[in-house]
Amino acid sequence: MTSTGEEQGRAGPPMWWGRRRDAVGDVGLAAVSALECAWEGLPFAREAGIPAVVGVLFGIAVGAALVLRRRWPIAVVLVGVAVTPAEMGFLLSVVALYTLASSEVPRRITATLASMSMAATFVVMYLRTRGDAVDEPTLVISLSVFVAVALTVPPVLFGLYIGARRRLMESLQERADSLERELSLLADRAEERAEWARTEERTRIAREMHDVVAHRVSLMVVHAAALQAVAAKDPVKAVRNAALVGDMGRQALTELREMLGVLRAESPKPAAAGGAGAGPAVVVPVALAGGFEDGPSLGELEVLVGQSRAAGMVVELDVRGAGAGCPAEVEQTAYRVVQEALTNCHKHAPGARVVVRLAHREGEVAMQVENGPCDGKAAEPGLPSGGNGLVGMRERVLGLGGVFVSGPTDEGGFKVSAVLPIR
Repeated sequence: MTSTGEEQGRAGPPMWWGRRRDAVGDVGLAAVSALECAWEGLPFAREAGIPAVVGVLFGIAVGAALVLRRRWPIAVVLVGVAVTPAEMGFLLSVVALYTLASSEVPRRITATLASMSMAATFVVMYLRTRGDAVDEPTLVISLSVFVAVALTVPPVLFGLYIGARRRLMESLQERADSLERELSLLADRAEERAEWARTEERTRIAREMHDVVAHRVSLMVVHAAALQAVAAKDPVKAVRNAALVGDMGRQALTELREMLGVLRAESPKPAAAGGAGAGPAVVVPVALAGGFEDGPSLGELEVLVGQSRAAGMVVELDVRGAGAGCPAEVEQTAYRVVQEALTNCHKHAPGARVVVRLAHREGEVAMQVENGPCDGKAAEPGLPSGGNGLVGMRERVLGLGGVFVSGPTDEGGFKVSAVLPIR
């Protein structure tokens, strides 16, 4: 693994310390402890009958062991207990007990070592003061207990408090980091959902524009072709076809204006149920909420078929069952499927006979548009095809949980079938 120049230039803390200031603090404490033990090593050397230099060096080695308190806290406490009879290492014992209690060492080990340190301090204190107060054994015992407790219990309790506080802060930090990750994930998902909603709305608008423009313009092209063919031979029919072209163009413009008006319209502001702190109202186009109420319905199917008949197509309409109670989105989707299927018949099957079937069943609406083979007599209208008609129909039907099937027939025609559930 290679390290960057920044990592190479910024050296981390040495050995086992997590931070540089921790290392500096421990080295400083070890130096103070070594000086204390070296000073206390002089009387120990005199009592033990060893050279003073040996006592001083022994004290320095004992005091310097404090530098290992974060790495091996149990060993440092044991060193403090071991040198208690020599009456040295008071700072070492206090700091070692605090470190042990604040570390991750099991509590039973902490209690055992603290009890050993307290017992050692009590015994040493009792033996040192017994000769000075022979007539007051209770005072000696009380003084020994007080010193043992004073040098053991406070650092242990303080270490337990610091350790618990450190673990709490680490837990809170982990929870904060986890919450931040969750919020980031939620923000990413919200952005994905917003992008998905925008894409869906663009697709929906594209389908509506395609259905409105393609059908009307296709009929206009068919009527214009018929007008061109009969203009010189039958002026009366030419005038009628010209009027139909004008009607189709006006209808297409009207539907486009209505659709653009819906897209520009703003949804009404919600009622101030939340009071002054409810926040600003979000402006959402009505199309985002659906916009099915103002669209076409199955009641206009006869008019739609009549327009194709006026354009010269032979269309048979077969409606079965009562259509009461259908939701607006179901009626509009069914209408658009039939409309797009008739537009495809004008484009790809001129002169073919077309059958439009609509059946209202229990809990569903079924529709089918089937055309036979072309008769070969009608001229091709030359209408462009973008290949989006069947895709749009399938998306509409599947979006409502329906079933869509399309494909050629055995007779050489084409059939489009769809079933929409009524919910």
